[in-house]
Amino acid sequence: MTTQEEIRLAQALDRIVHWQRWGPYLSDRQWGTVREDYSHDGTAWDYFTHEQARSRAYRWGEDGIAGISDNHQRLCFAIALWNGEDSILKERLFGLTGNEGNHGEDVKEYYFYLDNTPTHSYMKMLYKYPQTAFPYSQLVAENQRRNRRELEFELLDTGVFDDNRYFDVFIEYAKHSAEDILIQIKVVNRGLEAKTLHLLPTLWFRNTWSWNGDNSKPILKEVKLTDSCNTIEASHPTLGTRWLYCQETTEILFTENETNNQKIFGYANGYAYVKDGINDYIVEGLKEAVNPDKIGTKGSANYILKIGAGETKTIKLRLSDTQNLVEPLGKDFDVIFDKRQREADEFYQRIAPQSLSDDMRNVQRQAFAGMLWSKQFYHYIVEDWLKGDRNAPPPPPERQNGRNQEWFHLYNEDILSMPDKWEYPWYAAWDLAFHTIPLAMIDPEFAKYQLDVLTREWYMHPNGQIPAYEWKFSDVNPPVHAWATLRIYQIEQKIYGRTDRQFLERVFQKLMLNFTWWVNRKDAKGNNVFQGGFLGLDNIGVFDRSAELPTGGHIDQSDGTSWMGMYCLNMLAIALELAKTNPVYEDIATKFFEHFLYIADAMNKIGEIEASLWDESDGFYYDVLHLNEKQITLKVRSMVGLIPLFAIETIEPETLKILPGFKKRLEWFIRNRPDLRQNVACMETKGIGARRLLAIVSRDKLRSILQKMLDESEFFSPYGIRALSRFHAQHPYIFDVKGCQFRVDYEPAESSSSLFGGNSNWRGPIWFPVNFLLIESLQKFHSYLGDDFKLECPTGSGKMMTLGEIASEISQRLTRIFLKDSSGKRPVYGATQKFQNDPHWQDLILFYEYFHGDNGAGIGASHQTGWTGLVAKLIQECGEYKTQYYEQKNDEDKKAIALA
Repeated sequence: MTTQEEIRLAQALDRIVHWQRWGPYLSDRQWGTVREDYSHDGTAWDYFTHEQARSRAYRWGEDGIAGISDNHQRLCFAIALWNGEDSILKERLFGLTGNEGNHGEDVKEYYFYLDNTPTHSYMKMLYKYPQTAFPYSQLVAENQRRNRRELEFELLDTGVFDDNRYFDVFIEYAKHSAEDILIQIKVVNRGLEAKTLHLLPTLWFRNTWSWNGDNSKPILKEVKLTDSCNTIEASHPTLGTRWLYCQETTEILFTENETNNQKIFGYANGYAYVKDGINDYIVEGLKEAVNPDKIGTKGSANYILKIGAGETKTIKLRLSDTQNLVEPLGKDFDVIFDKRQREADEFYQRIAPQSLSDDMRNVQRQAFAGMLWSKQFYHYIVEDWLKGDRNAPPPPPERQNGRNQEWFHLYNEDILSMPDKWEYPWYAAWDLAFHTIPLAMIDPEFAKYQLDVLTREWYMHPNGQIPAYEWKFSDVNPPVHAWATLRIYQIEQKIYGRTDRQFLERVFQKLMLNFTWWVNRKDAKGNNVFQGGFLGLDNIGVFDRSAELPTGGHIDQSDGTSWMGMYCLNMLAIALELAKTNPVYEDIATKFFEHFLYIADAMNKIGEIEASLWDESDGFYYDVLHLNEKQITLKVRSMVGLIPLFAIETIEPETLKILPGFKKRLEWFIRNRPDLRQNVACMETKGIGARRLLAIVSRDKLRSILQKMLDESEFFSPYGIRALSRFHAQHPYIFDVKGCQFRVDYEPAESSSSLFGGNSNWRGPIWFPVNFLLIESLQKFHSYLGDDFKLECPTGSGKMMTLGEIASEISQRLTRIFLKDSSGKRPVYGATQKFQNDPHWQDLILFYEYFHGDNGAGIGASHQTGWTGLVAKLIQECGEYKTQYYEQKNDEDKKAIALA
C-alpha cells in the first residue's frame, strides 16, 4: 500500500505540490566557515567567531537551533533560549574551533535529531539546555590546556547537568500543507526545583540586501489578525507574504538583521537596531535595543515560562501562507500533528523489515532523521566571494592567489546533504556519495540530485574535477561517485520497483570527464599506478600524502590505484547496464574493461623494474616510495592494503548473452593477452551461476589479505574493521629522514598527530564508509566463489565461514556499536554514564564520525550521520536476512510436517 508520505513525494516530483520548499535547511554553524572568511590569510576560524555571530550579519547563510527555512533561505525560523544565568542569549550551538580544541573543532552541546520524513511533513528534534550558566570559557580553557593524548573535555564533564539541572526542549513541526507549518515546542524541567526560562521562537530574513545595494528589502511587522494570537507578518519581494501565528505572549520583539558595527568594528552603526538587539534587550535589559514600532527584519515572541520540577510547558505556533486562519492554534492543530506522526510511522513501517527489534528500529529511525535534518541550504558563489561586494570593503589582494581562486566558476545555491551541520557545514564530495545510500532508501530523488548536481557545469571544474570541500575544492577525494550512482539506481529499483535510466546515463556521461581528469592528473608516469594524495584518509600514511614529501620523490599509492580500479569497474557496470537498451555503450564498456586490466596488471606486477604494490612475503598491499632509482615499500599495515578488495565486479551470463560485442572483445583478451590476464583475478573460469569475475585481488591474494583482516589481534575489532592493524601497537612503523623520525603507531581513538588539523584519525579507529565497501566487496566475491570458499572467522578460531557469512558478521559488529548489549549499555557511549544509565538519555543516538578501534565508543564529529547513517542500510539488510532465514525455516518445517 502506498503511504501518504510516498504520495507527497510523488506530488513533489511531478511539481504538483512543492512539499520540500520548507525544511530543516538552516546550518547548525555558519560562523567560522570559509564562506564567511574575508581575511588576508585564510584563517576562517579566527575571522568570524562565535562571539561575533550574535552581532554580525552573515553574508552567505544563516544558522540556528532546530531551525527551518525555505529552499532559498529567504525566511528563517528557529528557537532562542535564556535561562536567566547565561551571559548571552542561546541562539546558536557553541563549540570549539580547530585552534581551540585539543583534537580539532568540536561542538559542545547536546542535541538530537529524533524524527523526520523526506518531505519534512513531520520533524522532531531535542535540545538539552542547562539551567546554570553555560560554561563557555571553561570549555575553551580546559580543552586548550589538554594535550593531544588526553581526552576532550566535554559539556557533561563541567557538571552543568548534575542533578538533572537542565531543560529538555522538544521542537516539532507538522505540515498541514506545503505552505502551512505547525510548530510545537515542549519544554520539560528535569530538575528538582522550579525554574524560569525565556523561550524565544524567532523569525528573520537572511540578509541579502546589505551587500550590493539591493533596495527590495523585506519586512517583518506585528499585526492583529485573531484575538487568541499574536501574529508576525513577513513580506518578501520574491517569497511573498507569510504569517507566524504565535500562542499569546506578553510581547513580540523586533530588530534588524544588520551588523552591530559599533561592537564589531568600532564605527557607527547605520541602523538604530541591529542583529544583537533582542539579545541585549533580554540579557542586558536595554529597552532601547528593540524597535518600539514593532517592525524589522528579525522578530521574536518572548515567552517567560515558570516550569515546576518535572513539569512540561507547551507553546504552539504556526507559519502559514494563509492570512485569515480563524483558529490557527485550535483543536485542529493537535489533530494535524497526530495525523502527521501516524503517517511518519506508516512510512517507516513500510521501509523497515518486520523482523527488526524495537531497538534496531529506534536506531534506524534516528539515523534516517539525522540524514534528513542534515540537509542544508548551501550558498557560495566563488566569483562573488573572490571579487567582493559593492557595499563592502574589497577583499585583500592575497585572495586572488589564495584558497579556491581557480574555482571561480563554482556557483553553489542548493539544498545539499552535509556531513555534520555543525562540524562540517559544507558538502564533501566522497562523504556525499555515501550519504546517498541511506537517502536513496527513503527519498531516491533527493539522493539522485546530490550526485547529479556535483557533476553539473556550475560545480564540476571545466577540466573534469569534482569539487572536494570548501576548505580546498582542489583536494582529491576517493572517486566513489560512479559506485554511488549505480547503487542508488539499484536501490530505487529494489525498494520502489522503478529504474531511472536517464539519471544513470546523465551522470555517467559527466563522470567520463572526471575519469579522464583522474587519468591525466594523477598518473605521474602514465603506467596506470596512481598518486592521489591523501584521498580522504588523512593521517593514515607515514607522510602527509598531500604535501611535498620530506624525502623527495613520489609515492605510488595502493589505495589510489585501487580506487581507480574500482572506478573503472563501476563505470564498466554502468555502461553494461546502459548497453542493454543502447548498444553504443558496449564500446564504452569495452574501454573500461581494457583500462581495468592495465590497472590490475600494474598493481600486481612482480619481477619488473618497478616495485610491485603487492608484497609476496607479507601477503599484503603497500604504498611504494620512489626515490630516484630506488623503491622502498612502506610497510604500514593499514586500510590502504585492504582497499584493493573494492575493485571487484561480477558479470552475469545473461549480460554477456545480450551484449555480443562486449563478449567478443572479452574473449579476445582471454585468448590473446595472457600477459595482462595473469595479473587479474580470473576472467575465464566461470563461477557460481556461470558468472565472470573481474578483480584486482585473486583467490590466493584474497585468502592472504583476509587472514590478516579477520585477525582480532590485527584489523578485526568487535565493532568492525580497524583502519590500521593493532600489529603496530607493539611494532610501530618508523622511517628516518635526515635524522628526523616519522612514525605510525596504532591509535584506536583520537589522533595524537596534528596532520590535517588533528580532527580525525585513520590510525586505528573504525570508519563506516570503508567498512561498508568491504562488506559489499565480500558479498560480490561470495557470489562468484560460492559456499565452498571458506575462511576462519575470526582467524585462529577454528570457525569456518563463507564470504557471505563474513560480510554479515562485519555488518553485525558495526551495528552492535549502537545497540544495547546484554547489560543494556550501548558501546557508542563508552564510559559516559549519563548516556548509559539515565532514562532521558539512554535511547538517544549520536552518529559519530568514527569509532574507537577496541571498544566502539564514538569519536570525532558527534552528528556525522552523513556516512555513519549507512548503519540504516546495514540494519535494513540484517532485517531482510532474518526475514529470509525465517521464511526458509518455515518452508522447511512445512515440508517436514508434510513428509511426516
